[in-house]
Amino acid sequence: MTRIFPFAETTGGITVRVAPRYLPEQSDPEREYYVWAYHVRVENHGPEQVQLLARRWVITDGHGRIDEIEGDGVVGVQPVIGSGHAYDYVSGCPLPTRHGVMQGVYFMCGNDGARFSVAIPAFSLEMPESRPSVH
Repeated sequence: MTRIFPFAETTGGITVRVAPRYLPEQSDPEREYYVWAYHVRVENHGPEQVQLLARRWVITDGHGRIDEIEGDGVVGVQPVIGSGHAYDYVSGCPLPTRHGVMQGVYFMCGNDGARFSVAIPAFSLEMPESRPSVH
């Protein structure tokens, strides 16, 4: 079965795809605690390998509060992604509201040592019964 990624954005030869999923088993709505997992696929369609060095996330909850998170790599690694290959990972995000939006940027490095940024598309964190849209 092919995983569907409803959110995608391409910067140069790098495509970032995201598929978020609400986790009711980890959430506690009575305490205003909601958790989502998000599956990210970073595809290298360029001619050379690249390395994902760092990331910056901008997370906006349902009240409009913004939290920025920066750090090295993703899920504890700084993956090297060969030409024509992809790197997948899954992470999570808790919020105090029933919905929110995440977006961000990856900071990458090419074979020549040149650093560049790759956009992470904005994607909705929604409970299944709610349907607000990023667009």
